Amino acid sequence: MLHIPFDNSYARLPASLFTRQNPEPVKAPELLAFNHSLARDLGISGDQDIEELATVFSGNAIPDGAEPLAQLYAGHQFGHWNPQLGDGRAILLGEVQGRDIQLKGSGRTPYSRNGDGRAWVGPVLREFVVSEAMHALGIPTTRALAAVATGEMIQRETALPGAVLTRVAASHIRVGTFQALAARQDYTGLQALFDHARDRHDPEAKDPLEFLNGVIERQAQLVTKWMNVGFIHGVMNTDNCSISGETIDYGPCAFMDSYDPMTVFSSIDRQGRYAWGRQADIIVWNMAQLATALVPLMPDQDDAITKFTSAVHAMPERLNSLWNATLLRKIGISDPRSGDLDLAKQLLTLMAAQSADFTNTFAALASDTAGDHFVDREAFEVWAKDWRARLKDETAAQDTMRAANPLLIPRNHRIEEMIQAAVSGDMAPFSRLMQAYDTPFEVSTESRDLTHAPLDGERVHATFCGT
Repeated sequence: MLHIPFDNSYARLPASLFTRQNPEPVKAPELLAFNHSLARDLGISGDQDIEELATVFSGNAIPDGAEPLAQLYAGHQFGHWNPQLGDGRAILLGEVQGRDIQLKGSGRTPYSRNGDGRAWVGPVLREFVVSEAMHALGIPTTRALAAVATGEMIQRETALPGAVLTRVAASHIRVGTFQALAARQDYTGLQALFDHARDRHDPEAKDPLEFLNGVIERQAQLVTKWMNVGFIHGVMNTDNCSISGETIDYGPCAFMDSYDPMTVFSSIDRQGRYAWGRQADIIVWNMAQLATALVPLMPDQDDAITKFTSAVHAMPERLNSLWNATLLRKIGISDPRSGDLDLAKQLLTLMAAQSADFTNTFAALASDTAGDHFVDREAFEVWAKDWRARLKDETAAQDTMRAANPLLIPRNHRIEEMIQAAVSGDMAPFSRLMQAYDTPFEVSTESRDLTHAPLDGERVHATFCGT
């Protein structure tokens, strides 16, 4: 029998933070995927019964010790304030070893607004593959524990097969969670939320300012790691910004193919607010919203505003420093000196001008074959002459580049191929991607084709959140 060792601290917070509710049962649950290694890490035992796993992780049975609830939050969506959002299609079952176990696509809640509370198999499997790939890349992220087909069709533009994702997170507390209580002037609830979040994520923080600084640092590190692999979140709304510093809510996310800092895939990001090259600016904006929500918790609010403003205003310099160091490592430089940053940025300019593939160009630097990815190879060689001369003073340049530049990322066209196969009942491409992306810095003969950039007819131009 399945045993999940729940201990549910969030459920002990004030009732203003959530609504207690069970997930809605589904018609015919069928297990599509289960992350047995993650289950072991969480201390979950008895995970060999496929039918029981499907029943529990579809929401058809509530496991012992769970206290199901839907969380309240608010948020700025594309810069526009929405005072109440919340888990419109998700149920938090509880916590295991300090990590949330949440069902996504588990039916309507009081926060669903006009949504059906369900998810279809495409976004569920995309999040499963991409979140586990991000984990393998060393990027803080929510994890995927299970994917279950529901045996029901749900209506989007067309009728599509339904599914439920089980997501694991350090917590699901968002910037928007703090914003919701601050906007309602629920300062008792806000204080309780702060105490809980601090104990969970920043136990050494003495006050909201130190807590804010901790969140700022985690987010700066996270966004830099996104940029390093060409990842574009797509919906960096404050309700999708986790206090824990994990990547959360893989909706219309995507990975950049040809390098262009203004690359956007999300079908709903029509103004390019969350383009690859704007993510650093947006995370600063999000942290300003968190700071605003924390001000009421400080005894001297005028002093708090001054200190919080200083903390947020220092963030761009921190982000710039992190990205510059990352970019230099990508070209093999770990001991920077004057002129190195100009050299690295010249490569980015060259890549943008020739639409060079972001991942493959950087990956090829370690073997000095990056010129193969430029239409005008002569222009690359002019740059490479200075670069090769500079690397003579770097004793571990190849090792530095190999550690900084993955060979494999979840290419958008491969994800779409996998989804189309799964819709027709073929899970083999899903299994293949899961195996290959588990070792993104190594490529086997069997997975080498997954490194290829898309051909013109394979390019994905837009991604969708699936709600």
